[in-house]
Amino acid sequence: MSVDLPLREPPQSICVLRLSALGDVCNAVPAIRALQRQWPDCRITWIIGKVERMLLDGLEGVEFITYDKSSGLKGVLALRQQLAGRRFDILLHMQAALRASLVSLAIPARIRLGFDRERAKDRQYLFTNARIAAQPHSHVLEGFQGFVRALGADPQPLEWNIPIPDADRTRAKERAPEGRYLVISPCSSQRIRNFRNWSAGGYAAVIDYAYQNYGVYTVLTGGNSELEQQYGTDISRLAQSPVTNLIGQTTLKELLALIGNAAGVIGPDSGPMHMATTTRTPALGLYASSNPDRTGPYLSRDWVINRYPDQVRKAFDADVSEVSWGKRVRDPDVMDSIKVDEVIAMVDRLLGEGNPA
Repeated sequence: MSVDLPLREPPQSICVLRLSALGDVCNAVPAIRALQRQWPDCRITWIIGKVERMLLDGLEGVEFITYDKSSGLKGVLALRQQLAGRRFDILLHMQAALRASLVSLAIPARIRLGFDRERAKDRQYLFTNARIAAQPHSHVLEGFQGFVRALGADPQPLEWNIPIPDADRTRAKERAPEGRYLVISPCSSQRIRNFRNWSAGGYAAVIDYAYQNYGVYTVLTGGNSELEQQYGTDISRLAQSPVTNLIGQTTLKELLALIGNAAGVIGPDSGPMHMATTTRTPALGLYASSNPDRTGPYLSRDWVINRYPDQVRKAFDADVSEVSWGKRVRDPDVMDSIKVDEVIAMVDRLLGEGNPA
């Protein structure tokens, strides 16, 4: 069927398909806000993963439908049944992965908008009838903005305003130290050959420096995995200064509140970096295995320690411009290229006199 874009008439209903991950759904929210500004009467439904919904729950004007990402064909059939009798004007297929494309088969929609051919991984283009414009070398957030532009809406200004219940704000305030504090979220998600985590000793040295030179405390945050718990134990043992270890002890809404009140967030390529962006808290990202120009904290890329170009050159004997966009460096020692002194220099910028943080 022929699809005519941009739209000539306001849509009545839009379905967004973006199941994961935390950082990606944070990057997608400004696109949703832009659609709401452009067409305030349009009904927006978002098919989303369980954990990701915990973060975004309560986003006004959005109907969330939780999808179990491990449910396979059974989940697709259940979603089809749940949506029986409904037909959306537009499906925004914002996840270029085969699993998500199979889920998309359960979503009835007249226009099925996906990524351009280059970014339509796992042959996503077979599951869509329209594509956004190509955006070579763009950030993930800009890719989502491409969906807004394709429909004829303006993606600017960037807005998040993710709601945080008062109870979560209160709980976060009660658990945070008095005075200024940093949040360190030391671990990224655990995946095979996903070498993104810096050393516990490095984090401990930064914690001590911030406290001894600026009187700034540190809060450790993260999930409840064995790796994250071990990081929390090791960092707390190695640091000579006070550390509030909340790893595995906060909800996502509490974490968002903690981040929103922090002087800054330090961590690798992970969800909390993008959560910091949603609250406009400076995010000191530690990047060596992945490209911050693609996945870095969007409003804090000037705060990023970026060893990715050096590591691409070392691993592939090539410049960043000569490897595929988003190419990962799969070296177990890649994060050792980030030195304590350069992280401390960034902490000086952040916490030093005259900085608005």
